[in-house]
Amino acid sequence: MKYDFTTIMDRRGKDALAVDGLGRRPGFSPEPPKEGFDVIPMWVADMNFPTVPTVAQAIIRRTEHPAFGYFFPSDDYYASIIRWQETRNGVTGLSREYIGYENGVLGGVVSALNVVCSKGDNVLVHSPTYVGFTNSLGNNGYHIVHSPLAPDENNVWRMDFADMEQKIADNHIHAAILCSPHNPTGRVWERWELERFMELCRKYDVYVISDEIWSDLILEGYKHIPTQSVSEDARQRTVALYAPSKTFNLAGLVGSYHIIYNRWLRERVDKESSLAHYNEMNVLSMHALIGAYQPEGYEWVDELRQVLTGNVEYACDYIARHFEGVRVSRPQGTYMLFIDCTDWCAAHGKTIQELLKAGWDVGVAWQDGTKFHGPCHIRMNLALPLSRVQEAFTRLDKYVFSI
Repeated sequence: MKYDFTTIMDRRGKDALAVDGLGRRPGFSPEPPKEGFDVIPMWVADMNFPTVPTVAQAIIRRTEHPAFGYFFPSDDYYASIIRWQETRNGVTGLSREYIGYENGVLGGVVSALNVVCSKGDNVLVHSPTYVGFTNSLGNNGYHIVHSPLAPDENNVWRMDFADMEQKIADNHIHAAILCSPHNPTGRVWERWELERFMELCRKYDVYVISDEIWSDLILEGYKHIPTQSVSEDARQRTVALYAPSKTFNLAGLVGSYHIIYNRWLRERVDKESSLAHYNEMNVLSMHALIGAYQPEGYEWVDELRQVLTGNVEYACDYIARHFEGVRVSRPQGTYMLFIDCTDWCAAHGKTIQELLKAGWDVGVAWQDGTKFHGPCHIRMNLALPLSRVQEAFTRLDKYVFSI
């Protein structure tokens, strides 16, 4: 491969929550390992790979000029997004007027909800549920109505359309959050699923906030379908949210964007996002996006997808061969596993918290899946060099699941 996905980076003391945050927030972050074990960071959804070099190069070039005053987003910024969306997702007809800046995807979710909802309204969200949705909606006075996803006969997570329709009707719901690809299950929705979901939203006049931050990280054999592309009605009733942060590991630089075609909706979301007087772009994050969306970035993401596909295949195959009573649906996108430990815990008389702690003790810093509404689940980040993924599973086999 042209780019480096094998070097083990030492992130200690480099502002990495995944490593330096262990034990800092009880109930949120894993505990540090016992003596004799180093940390394998597998909880925070960031990657343990160096990003594409053009990001740092773009930032360095900009910092060589010693003034960092007020600025407008450049033409290159918008052109980079338009070109990226067209090349990666087949989006046509996108122009700069439809693109708006957001400090983060969750902030964009809240701004959109504040436009289409009143405080206390019910919002449809699939479960398992990204913990950021749970916290953000609760903090802003919205009530989540969960519609559970469930594995089908082929162990593929599916929407329950009958359940969604009943809950939309019974709870007078007019806003839904769609996570596409889905976090934490890793589902990449097929076009027919999105069409049926959006037709249901049309029927009941439900606005959709579509979190597509993971849309670049699709595993081999699958394809991301932008929610807004499935019909003209979907294009008009959907707020889509994107960012280079997940794709290129730039979360520490801050910077996301929305795409909204409906003028009425776009102008009100833009206004809502501006009210805090803090939703403003950082000049370095602008140049980071431009640097990421260079030709090298396209190549880098294609190689990254190959690496992530290999890591997922290794992890899922290892679980199937070695960990009796542990189940996982093979992700189609993202780099997260959502592991169901119900049968294993029942067979061994252990709680999920005890299982989590056993992994933490030997340096496998995985994450509590119950916070994502998985009753006996663990969430696990596989965006590491394969050698570290292999080491993590070796430790789990030797010290945790073989009791």
